[in-house]
Parts: sequence; structure tokens; C-alpha cells
Amino acid sequence: MRKIWIAAFAASVGISGWANLASADLFSATGPVIAIVADELFLGEAEGHLSGAGTLAIQSQTNPALSCLGQFTSSAALGGTGQLQCSDGTTAAFHFQRLSVFRGHGSGTSSRGTMSFTYGLTAFESGSYLKLPPGKKLVYNGSKTGLIDISGPPVALAK
Repeated sequence: MRKIWIAAFAASVGISGWANLASADLFSATGPVIAIVADELFLGEAEGHLSGAGTLAIQSQTNPALSCLGQFTSSAALGGTGQLQCSDGTTAAFHFQRLSVFRGHGSGTSSRGTMSFTYGLTAFESGSYLKLPPGKKLVYNGSKTGLIDISGPPVALAK
């Protein structure tokens, strides 16, 4: 019975169907990205594919009009590298190290300054991997991730 089902599935998909299945990216995963670019917090998402290639999109939390798109390639043995292009003309090159298939951290340089980032990690988990601006702490209040000033009185994040 199993052979009949497989044969029927293969016949119904056909050659062009296999191409459509492959292009549907059934073997991809998305996860959160937290980045510090030139002392500014960016949040977004990365999508990685089984091939090791992927894309990312991040947005500034202080200037919502500023967003960045990028591409990367990775391997389990070597980690990964990528490039980023932002809406204000900023460019960046970065490298990263996997902690697992879906989690990791990296750093790089941009035309605005240094950058550090995590993917697949919570704000709490990201703290030790990010190069935060002096006097700032990364926090998550249950609905929003942000940078707060730790040198002055406590400030609550707006929801």
C-alpha cells in the first residue's frame, strides 16, 4: 500500500511539480534577529534555507523609516558571512557563528560603525553576545525589546 501511495504522489507531482515544491522552500526556517548597528537597536527576522543561504530584514527601533535588507550563506563547520544594505545607504559586511541550527551570534562593520547581532535568541539570551552602547542595557518588557539607560533613574519601555 505504501508503494502505491508513493507512486501516486510522484505521478501527481510530476517533473514540474517537483520544481514547484523546491521553490516553495519547504525546508526553510525563520527566526528573530536583534542587532546593534552603530549603537542603535534594530529588530527583525532572518530566513535560512536548507542550502545554507538566507535573507534578513531588520528595522531601527529609534527611526522606523530606517530598514536594512541582507543576504547570507552559512555552513555548520564554518559559520557564515553576509552583507547588508540599509535604506539610508549604509552598507555592512558581517560574519556569524552558529550555536545551533537555528541560533547564533555575529559581528561586523558597517559604513556607520560596528555591528553585533544575534538570531534565534531572546533579548535575555542575547545580552552576552551583543556589543551594547555604553550605559545601556537590553530589556524585554513582555511585548517590546528595547535599550534602556542604566546610568540614570529606571525608565519603563512604552508598550
